[in-house]
Formats: sequence, C-alpha cells, structure tokens
Amino acid sequence: MLSLGYTEAVPKRYGQACPVAKSLEVVGDRWTLLLIRDLLRGPRRFQDFLESLAGIPPNILSDRLKLMEEHALVARRFYSEHPPRAEYVLTDKGRELRMVVGALAAWGSRHVHRQTALVHAECGHPVEVEYVCRRCAGRVGGTTVELRRMSKSGRAAKRR
Repeated sequence: MLSLGYTEAVPKRYGQACPVAKSLEVVGDRWTLLLIRDLLRGPRRFQDFLESLAGIPPNILSDRLKLMEEHALVARRFYSEHPPRAEYVLTDKGRELRMVVGALAAWGSRHVHRQTALVHAECGHPVEVEYVCRRCAGRVGGTTVELRRMSKSGRAAKRR
C-alpha cells in the first residue's frame, strides 16, 4: 500500500460552495498564515523566514511562497541582480488577511496561548475583533451575522 508523506502534493479541494472552504484552499496550508503574519511586519527575505519559522523545510517555504505569489497574496521584489536576491511583500489582497491573522491571534491568546494578547500598540490594552455593518454604521453581534449568496446585483439573497 502506498502512503503519501505530509509534504507530497495532494490537491486540497473541499468541493464546497462556501467562502470559508474556498479561502482555506488558498491559505489553509500549514505555514501559510504564519508567513502572512511575518509579512504583516514588512518585507521579508527567504532567509528571514527560515530564521523566524523554526522547523520549516526550505522546499516547503519555497512552495508556499510560490503559491502565495500565484494567488497574488505576495509579490517578489528583486533587490540584487548578481546574484539574484529577492524579498517578499504583501499585496493589497494579502494585507486584507490582517484581520484573519488578528482574529486567530485574539482567539489563540484567550484559549491556547494565554501568555500573549492582541493589544493596541499605543496604550497596551487588549483589542477585540468585531463585526461592523457599514449600512447601519455600527457594531453587530456575531449571532446576527450569517453567510448568504449574493445576487447578480450585488445584494444578499433574501432569507428562506
């Protein structure tokens, strides 16, 4: 019987018409959100990742960066031509993941890594991730938020 190793390429498709499943197909691989986390602090070089992410094999790092580039989450910028050397920066699309990483950090600091907290850098107090409705101009409770298909006009479909 053939067993696949963890690092072998296995297409990850959930086969669900759901934005959570579709997002995980892009950013759900091991290491990807940690790469995003590090890039939120600014440009990083390949070696920087190897130093900050202890245990990531270079071939996996290379694969993740290529996938992130293919999905337009990162851009590669060359800072030396001879020898060719590049650094990676988040694109606008990649920077939008700041809230995802922040939400995971907030949850993690409450439930699995209580030694840290997501805080406001200026005052040092904890912050919360919340839902906001632009139309109603205010915060909304999580129990009042749901996923709905959007119509072709860009409006949410009515409840069934």
